[in-house]
Amino acid sequence: MSYITDIAELEELYGTPGRASLDKVATHMTPLYRKWIMTSRLCMLSTVGPEGTDCSPRGDDGPVVTELDPKTLAMPDWRGNNRMDSLRNIVADGRVSLMFLVPGSNNVVRVNGTAKVSVDADLIAQFSDRGRAPRSVIVIKIAEIYSQCARALLRAQIWDADARPEVPTVGDILHEMTSGDIDGATYDAEWVPRAAKTMW
Repeated sequence: MSYITDIAELEELYGTPGRASLDKVATHMTPLYRKWIMTSRLCMLSTVGPEGTDCSPRGDDGPVVTELDPKTLAMPDWRGNNRMDSLRNIVADGRVSLMFLVPGSNNVVRVNGTAKVSVDADLIAQFSDRGRAPRSVIVIKIAEIYSQCARALLRAQIWDADARPEVPTVGDILHEMTSGDIDGATYDAEWVPRAAKTMW
């Protein structure tokens, strides 16, 4: 197996990026990047910490982040599985990346920066809605924003309903991982009503 271990060798293999891939980079929210990000209800949050890396989907029924100022985004930490992988990493090492998706678009917008976990009561109150409130808010300082080439999503046909394969359920996976101690069919049947009661 042959590996590249030198940046110069890597750059020789791939060449230099085109002008558009460099000129599209912003260091703060611009009107069009703002429009894109405020349209997105789903993003992937990548973090790094002492135990390694993590990438977690983050979704909302409205914009997945809120702009506090042109250099700062806020993401409410809605209920999940309480593993806190992303939050643990952010507390240990603030480097984060976000990838914002919009249904039907084969482009994505990426944000790189640093983050902190806030429990500021006034900030949390900004996200209080219909009797629900996050336990914390991730505050992201933007280092750069840029759009991503559409080729990956085009290749994957991610929005093509005809290209959707059947995959194992979470119940199937739990049944496998526990050697049958967890009944997968029961887990799957109970998940939807449980999620409806504990969404927020």
